[in-house]
Amino acid sequence: MKMTEKEFRQRVKRASPPSPKLKNLIWAYAVGGGICAVGQLLKVGYTALGLSADTVKMAVPCTLIFAAALLTGLRLFERLAKHAGAGTLVPITGFANAVVSPAIEYKSEGYVPGIGTKMFAIAGPVILYGTVASVIYGVIYWLIEYV
Repeated sequence: MKMTEKEFRQRVKRASPPSPKLKNLIWAYAVGGGICAVGQLLKVGYTALGLSADTVKMAVPCTLIFAAALLTGLRLFERLAKHAGAGTLVPITGFANAVVSPAIEYKSEGYVPGIGTKMFAIAGPVILYGTVASVIYGVIYWLIEYV
């Protein structure tokens, strides 16, 4: 039986449950905002401890990365992401989760073929293109500034 595209879309629409868009939006906003608020609290806390501005700029992302990796390892990040959706994709925590999740999933395959290979399946392109982009931006900055 050959279906037209319109018939196919109608069949998919009938079979798919409705998405609670407002609920999803609120969860994503609350969790994403909460992660950012935790980052701000860390900044205030580290500053209150007397750390220099440069050290605070390094400590906050490191703490957020560590927390996301730890929560991923404890299987708590996945539970949160199930409800919060895109709210957990705040770049730094989402990236940490993207690196750690495959490492946990493929650890039974060994350190190199499992963890080493799969860990960077998602993160590798991000690291590569981020590095290339930073070199390009650096060259442009150098040309503008010194040439």
